[in-house]
Amino acid sequence: MQDAREDWQAPRAEDDALVARARQGDGDAYGELVIRYQAIAARTAFLITGSQAEAEEAAQDAFVKAFHALGRFRDGAPFRPWLLRIVANEAINRRKAAARRPTVELTDALDRPSDEGVDSPEAAAIASERRAQVWGALARLRDEDRLVISYRYVLDLSEAEMGEALGVARGTVKSRLSRAMARLREVIRE
Repeated sequence: MQDAREDWQAPRAEDDALVARARQGDGDAYGELVIRYQAIAARTAFLITGSQAEAEEAAQDAFVKAFHALGRFRDGAPFRPWLLRIVANEAINRRKAAARRPTVELTDALDRPSDEGVDSPEAAAIASERRAQVWGALARLRDEDRLVISYRYVLDLSEAEMGEALGVARGTVKSRLSRAMARLREVIRE
């Protein structure tokens, strides 16, 4: 049975057609790509910036940059990882420019209800505490570590898709993820 994460290429033919139309000046085709990837772009940027407002601006700017860069988009390459690389770069640049502001909104995001069912108030409290601990530890990691962990465990990208988004080979993704997880465990133990 095929891993669901490996099925990310299913809409790829549709993406290829939309990209081809957008390259020919079809704004509606690019608009469809924006609609399709707006949510994951905003989540990616939020995981890096920790600010909803900065994330929305970073995602919007990334879509504009991607549109202007369509002429340089490699034929046959998957669009989603290419876009996510642009989003991540834009978000990292914004975060660096913000010079390490406190990421209050990242903490606030933990208070949002999840889709998980909880059996008891005690279980909910334990889950909330554990989630806060992990998010707090993630916020203390380097951008590169936070990004690779977030791509895998928050955005549920496949290793192949992560490699495309990060611009590295699949083996490099595995080693970066392993090292980032080791650093996350160290931060949690502190």
